[in-house]
Amino acid sequence: MVGRRRLGRKFGWLWASYAVSAYGSGLGFGALPLIAVLALHAGPAQVSALSAVGPAVGALIAVPLAPWVESRPKRPVMIIMDLARFAVMATIPVAYAFGRLGFVQLLVVSAVVAAAKIAFSAAGGAYLKALVRPDDLLVANARFESTNWSSIAIGPPLGGAAIGVFGPVTTVVADALSYLLSALGITAIRGQEEAPRTTDRSLVRPGALLDGWRHIMGHPVLRSLYLNQMLVAGLIMATEPLLAVLLLRRLGFPPWQYALAFAAPCLGGLIGSRLAGRVVARFGRQWVFRIVGSLRAVWLIGLAFVRPGVVGLVTVMAVELAIIINMSLYSPVLATYRLEQTPKHLVARTLTAWSIGSQASIAVLTALAGLLADATGPRTALTVTGLLVLATPLLLPRQGRTAQHEPELSRSQ
Repeated sequence: MVGRRRLGRKFGWLWASYAVSAYGSGLGFGALPLIAVLALHAGPAQVSALSAVGPAVGALIAVPLAPWVESRPKRPVMIIMDLARFAVMATIPVAYAFGRLGFVQLLVVSAVVAAAKIAFSAAGGAYLKALVRPDDLLVANARFESTNWSSIAIGPPLGGAAIGVFGPVTTVVADALSYLLSALGITAIRGQEEAPRTTDRSLVRPGALLDGWRHIMGHPVLRSLYLNQMLVAGLIMATEPLLAVLLLRRLGFPPWQYALAFAAPCLGGLIGSRLAGRVVARFGRQWVFRIVGSLRAVWLIGLAFVRPGVVGLVTVMAVELAIIINMSLYSPVLATYRLEQTPKHLVARTLTAWSIGSQASIAVLTALAGLLADATGPRTALTVTGLLVLATPLLLPRQGRTAQHEPELSRSQ
């Protein structure tokens, strides 16, 4: 069975480190806005700024970090980024204990964590490509995907319960410690890395920061997948605050039902990620990009028809489950193709460009959806968002283009 293929001890340590970090982040999901509300009595404008400004600044910081990541051995970079996140997150409970916690500190922590996450992911993708055989990349990415969704399903409910019992900074402590444990796990991976082909001199030339975007936009298939991913992710994420207002304020859902509506469907991520290898083997990668990529987009409009009561709760859960199953099947296939089609000396910059584009799209579309909801109401904004996402399959690669382009790119590496 493909899903149970052994990938070696080194991958085992990498996967374990990722799992510890993912579950820590799941426990700490939404912790900073919650601390801003509970401990600092922040208003809606400040909470919105914390959710948008911190990640946006982090993305800007990550741009000049990309060449540095590219020119270094990747495992030490990952350890440094984990330790940076541990250190900056640990300042929150310390400041809280001494009564010195402030809103600016939360903004700084949010930005540093966002930048370190992008740099870690870029280094991790490059390291994974060197660590496992090309035939095993899809299996490895599917395992990361399943771990990610299971952490989202389990972490937030447990984190909410922990905050209720132990106080608002409890999950921040758990999240910080998870980064420390992740760094220790990556340290346990032994062996020499292949020296990066890219030299420091080549990375200080004008335009080196943009090489990741140049590679993506110069590759017809990656360009289509990139633009599609930005819009799909941005439009789906833009519905979260709209649903919070609609379900909690307009329809009167109790908080536990709201949490259940989003946590339970995340188990669908285990289904989709485990099916990825089988589906690719049977139908091919191109079919996944076209069919599954389209299926991610068709369900979102259902959220505009949510009604009060059990029927409304089931509607939200069914829509979210359908989206997550298709996303978790599609994502590891996309991640594998992206690594295969990117030369080793460009992997870190390409993954950084991809992450920055996704974060920027989410921030912009969430802000626009919020403005539309203020003007027309959350249900209207959900309807517009659901209709817009229906057009995103038009950006997916055309029939036959993926297969035609693969040989040319594989020879260039």
